[in-house]
Amino acid sequence: MAGAAAAGAKRALLCILARVRVTKPSTLELVSILFHSLNLIIIIMLYLIGLGLGDAKDITVKGLEVIKQCSRVYLEAYTSILTVGKEALEEFYGKELILADRETVEQEADTILKGAHQCDVAFLVVGDPFGATTHSDLVLRAVKLGVPYRVIHNASILNAVGCCGLQLYNFGEVVSVVFWTDTWKPESFYDKIAKNRRNGMHTLCLLDIKVKEQSLENLMK
Repeated sequence: MAGAAAAGAKRALLCILARVRVTKPSTLELVSILFHSLNLIIIIMLYLIGLGLGDAKDITVKGLEVIKQCSRVYLEAYTSILTVGKEALEEFYGKELILADRETVEQEADTILKGAHQCDVAFLVVGDPFGATTHSDLVLRAVKLGVPYRVIHNASILNAVGCCGLQLYNFGEVVSVVFWTDTWKPESFYDKIAKNRRNGMHTLCLLDIKVKEQSLENLMK
């Protein structure tokens, strides 16, 4: 990614120099124009990167390149469970990962976006960033703060479920089945499954996981 960015910057500079009819620019001239054109060539942003469904090697080439260039890399650690540990990812990516639990993402998102104007920040999600669990709120916060963002997609359970031999076109509404508490026992998932059944559609059920206990306030969301 760094090499590609440098090549792109060089091409941009040569175009600028051509406009002002400068040929065979010296190193000093290149450095001077690069200094004044840096804002137009390099865009600092937030990256939402899908990790796929397998191990560390399931990340896309583009996603891996971006991770290596980012100053901070967060690993979303509450909606899905990876088949490998955080240490395996760090070793393969060559980057230290910051675990981001539900509270961090939903209640303290500003800590992730902090400084994203000055350095690239990556937010890693198992599967696809906008697959089973969307992170649209983080994107909306970034837009509100004027932080550019980019999404790098990957495989998710929404398309991988086709390995069961069922046609993706024949799936109805996706259903989440959450853990019950003593005072909160939602049954809406049953009605959705029944509706899909009546319409002759398959149902993909996403089962809740207990990575970290959630507050009642977050559960109600």
